Amino acid sequence: MATVTFKGTAFKTAGELPTLGSKAPDFKLVTSTLGEVTLKSYPKKRKVLNVFPSVDTSTCAKSVARFNKEAVHFPDVVVLNVSLDLPFAHKRFCGAEGIERSESLSGFRSSFGKDYGVALVDGPLAGLYSRAVIIVDFDDRILHVEHVSEIANEPNYDSALMVLRTTTPSVIKTD
Repeated sequence: MATVTFKGTAFKTAGELPTLGSKAPDFKLVTSTLGEVTLKSYPKKRKVLNVFPSVDTSTCAKSVARFNKEAVHFPDVVVLNVSLDLPFAHKRFCGAEGIERSESLSGFRSSFGKDYGVALVDGPLAGLYSRAVIIVDFDDRILHVEHVSEIANEPNYDSALMVLRTTTPSVIKTD
């Protein structure tokens, strides 16, 4: 179990983030059109998993907007915004905020939170996801992890973007 804080009070998650170099756990998440996606839905792409409690908080909205803005610089990257918000909330938020370069996904019928170690198990946000950024390479190996220690804070964008800038896209495999 990892420990994160919310407004200074410590809470536990259901596990730990995947370790660097390990194979990313597969997932099944729901799109804003009620379709389902998995890791394999994004072949030949690096994946930025921007995980957060809810799109209806200012910090989460800022992280979605920032990664959406940065996505244009990385054509081989897909940004996946993941929370337990229902697909309808994701669709409403993305439409209202002009989020077009990233995909918002719901874990409402998924084991994603436990599999990735981000499900909060106690405190006022119990059941939601903690804030984390996980970058997965073309072969679904973990390149970067950040479990934001204080949920109310934004992630370290510079650290995540540096990983995207310094990992070479030449590892793309052709079938």
